[in-house]
Amino acid sequence: MTQKERMNRGLVYDPTDGDIMREQTDCLELLYDYNATRPHEFARRQQLMKKMFAEVGENCYFEPPLHSNFGGRHVHLGNNVYGNFGVTFVDDVEIYVGDCVMFAPNVVVATAGHPILPALRRRAMQFNRPVTIGANVWIGANAVVLPGVTIGENSVIGAGSVVTKDIPANVVAVGNPCRVLRPIGEHDREYFYKNERYDFDVSQYEREEEK
Repeated sequence: MTQKERMNRGLVYDPTDGDIMREQTDCLELLYDYNATRPHEFARRQQLMKKMFAEVGENCYFEPPLHSNFGGRHVHLGNNVYGNFGVTFVDDVEIYVGDCVMFAPNVVVATAGHPILPALRRRAMQFNRPVTIGANVWIGANAVVLPGVTIGENSVIGAGSVVTKDIPANVVAVGNPCRVLRPIGEHDREYFYKNERYDFDVSQYEREEEK
């Protein structure tokens, strides 16, 4: 079994294997080009994203610099995905991102881990587990999503959180390790930040979603 086959099967493998390294370097060339674009080169960025990512929906955009182990090769994006400055995808295997997901600055989504056994870590041995992020999730600044995690749709991950386990849908979750703080509910229909109320009727937006 080749190291690439071991990588794809979720087994412990050697990421410094020549075939893996050549593929990874080719992907990083495209990522380099993306990060070197100028602010007005929006069309160029869109073209590069279609080459870089496994899948790209409509209206997706990442502020450079974007960091990614395989340049997005294993990242699947839905529609209307936005990433602020400094997002990192450790995409040694698949990362699935639903529609309307927002990544705040310096979010890390990691699929890769290393054995605890020191002898294997000296050889840089690695294993990977896919990550799934549901539709309409907002991940706050400097949050870290670890291998194998699933985040349910509509949930909010607080800034600085370390997501070590699955998070259900429709909740606010915070902390290290990240835990559910509360469900999203009636309070969030009235207040947008702490005790500050909306100055408009949010139900019009909810009705639009139901159509």
